[in-house]
Amino acid sequence: MSPETYQVVGLMSGTSLDGLDIALCEFVRGDTWSYRIVEAETVTYPESIASLLRSIDKADAESLVKAQVHYGSYLGEQVRKFLAERSCSADFVSSHGHTIYHQPGNGFTFQLGDGAALSVAAGLPVVSDFRMQDVALGGQGAPLVPVGDQLLFGEFTHCLNLGGIANISFSAGNRRVAGDLCPCNLLLNPVAARRGLPFDRDGLLAQDGQPNSELLAELSALPYYRRSMPKSLGREDLERDYDPILSRFRLREEDLLATLCEHIATSIAAGIRAPEGLSASGKLLVTGGGARNHYLLELIRKKSPVEVCVPDGSIIDFKEALIFAFLGLLRWRQEVNVLASVTGAHRDHCAGSIYL
Repeated sequence: MSPETYQVVGLMSGTSLDGLDIALCEFVRGDTWSYRIVEAETVTYPESIASLLRSIDKADAESLVKAQVHYGSYLGEQVRKFLAERSCSADFVSSHGHTIYHQPGNGFTFQLGDGAALSVAAGLPVVSDFRMQDVALGGQGAPLVPVGDQLLFGEFTHCLNLGGIANISFSAGNRRVAGDLCPCNLLLNPVAARRGLPFDRDGLLAQDGQPNSELLAELSALPYYRRSMPKSLGREDLERDYDPILSRFRLREEDLLATLCEHIATSIAAGIRAPEGLSASGKLLVTGGGARNHYLLELIRKKSPVEVCVPDGSIIDFKEALIFAFLGLLRWRQEVNVLASVTGAHRDHCAGSIYL
């Protein structure tokens, strides 16, 4: 059989609200999957959209439904513009949406961005709503990226994403294990914002600070770190568990950032050293915005028992958009794209809603 080739636009909007990642990806199915990021861009949200995403979780029901359609249309318009400017075409769009609620313990998760509105605005079929089916099957609805880690990045024993939340996946015997390790940029960026910065570029502020041992101890004592995988974090967890602790400490921004980086790196190392995760000769792929924080990355290197590998910039910035394009492709082909071993669902399954 000749290889099958697909052109898919992947959309990803992370919890840290740093913009919309758009990646046109080419996938070729031969004996194994191969991929190429053809074109990619991060679109900075206009203040109207950023404000909407920051506050919609507190809105009334009618406002939420209106935002669902409005944001879906916005996503579609961005896809249409992205492809037109590059004279490119795609078979379909695969959209993660923007997580507003994530409460698998209460039986729901919700990613903003109506697939029907997106499809009409983009003029293309759409695959979206990847998480809710897993929650209905008793899973966490997260993480979903490990299927892509396994099939596209199999040369690495561990794959770490440093986004709003730090999450990891790794092979343990003949199964994939994964989970959220700790908050990452969701903790760091608000501190940088106190200095009028969108983020701590290269970790320069943190580098000039001193970790606070008392704050480190309180953060490490949070019950989340005693739970075994699969487990996941949402913005609600930060508001309930982390913010009250942080509000009691009056530290310089440099010292607070240094403390948080120390906590993040220690949590990541603990996740790698967990009985199922440890591999003395392993290789850790690090992606996401946090991979550009040199100070944090150096702490991870010092604490990690495996070799830390940082890929080229397109993979650092667009790996999640790439993998959600791939998850959409697996859904399109009616193949498994969610692993029960990483989410805790009753079974592996094929998730996502299709809008033609």
